[in-house]
Amino acid sequence: MARQKLALIVRGGWEGHQPVETTDSFIPFLRTHGYEVVVASSPSPYADTEFMSSVDLVVQCVTMSTAEKAEVDGLRAAVAAGTGLVGWHGGIVDSYRNSADYLQLVGGQFANHPAASPGQLTGNQSDYYVAHRIAFTEAGSEHFITTGIADFDLDTEQYWVLTDDYNDVLATTTLPARPGDPWRRPIIRPAVWTRNWAEGRIVVCTPGHNVEVLKNVNVRTIIERGMLWASR
Repeated sequence: MARQKLALIVRGGWEGHQPVETTDSFIPFLRTHGYEVVVASSPSPYADTEFMSSVDLVVQCVTMSTAEKAEVDGLRAAVAAGTGLVGWHGGIVDSYRNSADYLQLVGGQFANHPAASPGQLTGNQSDYYVAHRIAFTEAGSEHFITTGIADFDLDTEQYWVLTDDYNDVLATTTLPARPGDPWRRPIIRPAVWTRNWAEGRIVVCTPGHNVEVLKNVNVRTIIERGMLWASR
């Protein structure tokens, strides 16, 4: 009899990204697909080599915060051995800024999210909600994670991420050069990508600021399919 699959949810960091509520919203999906789910409030399980060897999928939502070298090394080793890693928004591309090894693993780092025009600023998080489009690449139109999903629009944080060309980009978003912006031309940035790391698979979805964004059927489908695709 095959063993039950194991998903590790690691959550924490900045509360504005609702790490508990967002990850909780995916637990029923994981259980329905046959996973036992273990939840951790810090990256400490990553340093447990024996435990990580049994983990089929890591779902991470930790914005900023820090990780010890042994924790990052453990995560890298687990992914290289076949454990999948999936995350969204700041929970994966704005985690553990102190670790170059972590940034290399996930293939991207949050740099900024442009604000609304100065006359529309209110001092709230919504100052950084801008209307933008998620547009699929040719690779994205054929990939299991994104096939059949048409380009779609969001009104939420639009991430400007720094990435490398080892990523397989499934979708992009274009940040316009608006009056007053210091950049002089539109910038196309990856919004959804996959990354192979030895035997492991990684999926990053930059939309996902909070529970409301994750209710969008397109965003949720991308993340749920990403979990199934990445898992050992």
